[in-house]
Amino acid sequence: MRYADGVAAADGALDRPIGKVAPRLGPKFEALGVHVAGDLLRYYPRRYADPSRLTDIAGLEIDEKASIVAEVRSSSGVLRARTSGKLRVEAQVTDGHAVLHLAFFAQREGMAKAFAAQMRPGRRGLFTGKVGWFNGRAQLANPAVVWFDADDEGAAIEHAERPIPVYPASATLDSAKIATTVQVVLDGLRDGDVPDPVPAEVRQERGYGELLPALRRLHRPETEQDWRVAQQRQRYEEAFVLQAELARRRVRAAAQAAVARPPVPGGLLDAFDARLPFALTAGQREVGEQIAQEIARPVPMQRLLQGEVGSGKTVVALRAMLQVVDAGGQAALLAPTEVLAAQHARSLRALLGDLAEGGLLGGAEHGTRVTLLTGSVTGAARRTALLDAASGAAGIVVGTHALLEKNVQFAELGLVVVDEQHRFGVEQRDALRAKAAAQPHLLAMTATPIPRTVAMTVFGDLETSVLRELPAGRSPITSFVVPADLPAWMARTWVRVREEVDKGGRAYVVCPRITGDDADGADLVEPGAATLGDQGAAARRPPRAVLEVADELRGLDELAGVGIGVLHGKLPPEDKDRALADFAAGRTPVLVSTTVVEVGVDVPEATAMVILDADLFGVSQLHQLRGRVGRGTAPGVCLLVSGARPGTPGDDRLRTVAETLDGFALAQFDLEQRREGDVLGASQSGAASSLRLLRVARDGDLIEQARTDARAVVEADPELVGHPALRAAIDQLLAGERDEFLDRA
Repeated sequence: MRYADGVAAADGALDRPIGKVAPRLGPKFEALGVHVAGDLLRYYPRRYADPSRLTDIAGLEIDEKASIVAEVRSSSGVLRARTSGKLRVEAQVTDGHAVLHLAFFAQREGMAKAFAAQMRPGRRGLFTGKVGWFNGRAQLANPAVVWFDADDEGAAIEHAERPIPVYPASATLDSAKIATTVQVVLDGLRDGDVPDPVPAEVRQERGYGELLPALRRLHRPETEQDWRVAQQRQRYEEAFVLQAELARRRVRAAAQAAVARPPVPGGLLDAFDARLPFALTAGQREVGEQIAQEIARPVPMQRLLQGEVGSGKTVVALRAMLQVVDAGGQAALLAPTEVLAAQHARSLRALLGDLAEGGLLGGAEHGTRVTLLTGSVTGAARRTALLDAASGAAGIVVGTHALLEKNVQFAELGLVVVDEQHRFGVEQRDALRAKAAAQPHLLAMTATPIPRTVAMTVFGDLETSVLRELPAGRSPITSFVVPADLPAWMARTWVRVREEVDKGGRAYVVCPRITGDDADGADLVEPGAATLGDQGAAARRPPRAVLEVADELRGLDELAGVGIGVLHGKLPPEDKDRALADFAAGRTPVLVSTTVVEVGVDVPEATAMVILDADLFGVSQLHQLRGRVGRGTAPGVCLLVSGARPGTPGDDRLRTVAETLDGFALAQFDLEQRREGDVLGASQSGAASSLRLLRVARDGDLIEQARTDARAVVEADPELVGHPALRAAIDQLLAGERDEFLDRA
């Protein structure tokens, strides 16, 4: 392989700007998040091409940036366009079964002849470019080429046997140029030039070698075993650095002082427990006791509560809040949306009854108040809410981001409950906690079950509680996949909705968009990309929209006389409240909505959920939506309407969701199917992901080892004074916006 244009010799300094290593390519590398030489060493190959194995051309995806190993089947020689006179060379490469067309465009005839001379039938190489569809056939235009033969026999044998690193490339920087620049940096390094964040004693214990030899094996492997061993070592390093920072946070949190909030006999909590019309599950009792013990200590609780849809997290959180109120403190419940905040306020007041009317006529003598504060609460209601929070009259304050505003004050904030905590950033969470005189206790909640490996990787600084058991009386939910292109099935869908309404039930109809021209839509998972083997399949219609579907349903004979309501995020707050109230009361027993109903909406009469374009939604989102029905005594039904073809990723997701109600099993499936950044929230705009090689779906045992090792190192040296390379690696991990990656809790 020839050297990339403009690559200069490196001086071995890891902090040398990439523009000095490769002067002409510097801006292109910086667009990939590579700013200094050290970044380039951590810009790992995406995969390794084996010159002895041809790539399956039929499996390539349209519009993807592909690097394929193929053999030249034929070449056109130099061609000239009739009208423009532009020169080009066309060729065909094959994997022995399918054919891919190449087109090389040249400005000068000499360059075109050089292309033509290279394209000798039988010659094998690595072709990199964007897969397009032109004139009814797949094509790579102006691909970068690395040939596996050479002028001398020794070099040809070496190319034929050695794995070739294939790097994540861009439109302006191909894998070959990246590989050449990496080699220049590696050539300038000596032993000791690359600090190793993994302490020597830990490496010896786990059987891992030093960092620089591992980097050399990753970027210039002699054998497949070389890069596989090096990748495993680097996976461990990523896990170790991440777990070391999480361990540091645990130590720092344990060193802070909090106000102990022990149980008060005869207080609000006891009164609430005595009035509960149902028995707590074993899980609720166990987790409740854990939380009660932790908030009774003068050390801030840091706990993540996760559980199945409908597992009773709200009751557990409310009991913790009442314990804090009994002990003279206040609790703030932070929710991501106004719909969810209002639903929480209604639920808490309904559960507490007159215990939530402290100081009011008819209220319990020793009651408190539940105050709601959102952006839409204005005028006298807002002034009253602010006063209740600041005076302490409201023991529980529920709100959205409005709670974070500077003029919102608390008399004695003792507990912060963050619902759907992954939707909040560190600055937002800390802005609320800063309103307390002493560090408040923290209870983070999520209704999305989190696999154990993700919890270890992202929330390793929190103690985790899990509610798996559903309360007694919850009705079963049956799920079906409905083909959208079968009119008889669709007609039966709306008949089924009518049957549920006639029995006194309610039905949600969920759409991905609000209007036909809504470009934003919901937070959807992209459908599986089309491969070359899929060409010729019928084009898919646009995703369904709330307003259009509502109009369609009002015109259906099957739903004649049935009230159809509409709910979406762009409605004014009072219209949202009215839509939910009309739905719950049965005035509009069918509610056409976006995913705004995904969490927090609790209508016991809801028995049917129809999700249109269900294959566009993620697994966890489908599970959350399904959890809105069957919350009363009547069984629920969920109809997943899909246009996905059988065997596609979208269809596989739906079949899996339909076959199981186990949210943790679905979360594990989701983790294994989706990109790591999507699951962890680690994707960074304009930068490489914080996790490059580590895959939590695959590397659970390795993460567990790294956590054990990192905790031991941090407990012995909390500030890592004796481990400067590890401390520097942590600083690099948290650089820029990546601090958000760890602080989402």
